[in-house]
Amino acid sequence: MPVEFLESQLLRENGFRHAFFTRHGGVSEGPYASLNFSRSVGDGPERVAKNLALAAEALGLGTERIFFLSQVHGTGAVVLAGDEQQNAVVELEGDALASRAPGLACGVRTADCVPVLVGDLKSGAAAAIHAGWRGVVRGVLEAGVAKLRELAGGDTELVAALGPHIRLWAFEVGDDVADEIASASPVPCVVRRDGMKPHVRLDNIVRAKLTALGLKPEHIDDVGGCTATEGERFFSYRRDGKVGGRHLSAIVPRV
Repeated sequence: MPVEFLESQLLRENGFRHAFFTRHGGVSEGPYASLNFSRSVGDGPERVAKNLALAAEALGLGTERIFFLSQVHGTGAVVLAGDEQQNAVVELEGDALASRAPGLACGVRTADCVPVLVGDLKSGAAAAIHAGWRGVVRGVLEAGVAKLRELAGGDTELVAALGPHIRLWAFEVGDDVADEIASASPVPCVVRRDGMKPHVRLDNIVRAKLTALGLKPEHIDDVGGCTATEGERFFSYRRDGKVGGRHLSAIVPRV
């Protein structure tokens, strides 16, 4: 099976090469089958390297030109000048990666969190943001967008796309987490029903925060997909635990 990925029509029509990769088309086996992008979950390094090469080919890049950080559910944002080494960048902690250098991809790895890919229509700069609930509450979207605007020179017109992530009726949380998320959201994003634990719509809070940051509603896309309930197509930490794969979502700056 060829490498499978989802695309945002909004990003594609505005000239941004990108991909939200599913779990199909790679060489990993067992709980990592088949397009896994993380070594730290127990998969063989040679298989992860081959999967990365397949993703790079799909994006039209060299294998060493796909970059992602050591994600920590924080607000750290890193800018790539274009001359960095891949093995050095992956050691940097952060949850947003931005660049306007040609011929590289800014990426994030996820297994339930929201991957957000952002492009600037004016400068061509692009960013990838890892938006788990903790990072969203702490301000990772604000930090990522601010870094992208700084890189682009301040005068920006941004478009963004949300990738596959855990959706409402699969994302059950405790009252403490629900209260923390609700307090950080500009719009309702927690559903409470009698006899049930709270459930959270991450897409609601992500869209609302992006809109509050100045993105037009029509400039925010969502490619769909629930990682937790569509096991045949997606990896999920909530469903499978620590032993399982991680997706890659990546965007190439437009030149």
